[in-house]
Amino acid sequence: MDAPPYMSSFRGVDEALNPIIEVLERHRVKATFFTIGVLAKLRPKAVEAIVEAGHELGSHGLDHKRLDRMPLKEAVENVKGSLKLLREYYDVVSFRAPNLKLPGNLLPQLASQGVLVDSSVAKYKPPIYSDPTLEYGILRIPVSYPSSLLRLPWSILGRLVAGDGDKVILLHPWELLEIKAPRPDLTWGTGLRVLRNLERTIVCLKSLGYKFITMKEAYPTLLAIS
Repeated sequence: MDAPPYMSSFRGVDEALNPIIEVLERHRVKATFFTIGVLAKLRPKAVEAIVEAGHELGSHGLDHKRLDRMPLKEAVENVKGSLKLLREYYDVVSFRAPNLKLPGNLLPQLASQGVLVDSSVAKYKPPIYSDPTLEYGILRIPVSYPSSLLRLPWSILGRLVAGDGDKVILLHPWELLEIKAPRPDLTWGTGLRVLRNLERTIVCLKSLGYKFITMKEAYPTLLAIS
């Protein structure tokens, strides 16, 4: 879905998903695609393309509604609905809440549904998580940067990417497109530069010795550390 809740179109999936997959394939990188459950109904071919390319499919909730703004029972049903739809295509064990807003009382519910990894926390957004932690048996892996990172000019982005530390980077397919949205911060820097910067970031990190792994692959390694 493009820039929810401000838009409800799927141009990002329709027009930009394949170019992203092609860049990842070209550099032999596997990624985790956090996907809303309704996409399995509305764009099943897109979900199939992600899985067929060898990437991990993770849940991003059922319909991108904020889980922290609904009663617990409704939030649980939202998560269950998403997992049910996506697990028809992949053994989903990773989760990321819309807007990185996951109520703490939902974590035990995620665990009961077989979720092993949650990436609904960040190093830049309260509550701040600097390192992976284990909560209710779920490994919580923080996001390193907001998705707007890849919109920056490479002269700035390159220095940030080359910095020390693990990298968990967000990217929305719609950010590869020139879209019209009601907020300028949603559209600033979007377009093909994002795709070019994704490729440059991969090349840069590989040259520095970084390895690319999915959330699911990170689970056993980081669990041992935690």
